[in-house]
Amino acid sequence: MLLPVQYAWFEPVLVAAIVVFVIDLIGNTIGFGNRFLSALMSAIVFALVFGTLAYFGYGSVSMSVTTTPSATAPAQAQK
Repeated sequence: MLLPVQYAWFEPVLVAAIVVFVIDLIGNTIGFGNRFLSALMSAIVFALVFGTLAYFGYGSVSMSVTTTPSATAPAQAQK
């Protein structure tokens, strides 16, 4: 990990920003100066890279949520 623990959330954002920059640079190079073609090429390259990363499970986020009953929570009335 490159950053301190309190900034752990920033590392994937920074890596993603660099990846998107490189993908956009590739798309603009393929587009030969045409704005529409450059945007289209950037979108296609991004879809390919993102799809590949998602397929192989890189950059996945997992969460574990547990709930505990609260003593102060109001009980529901039976109808």
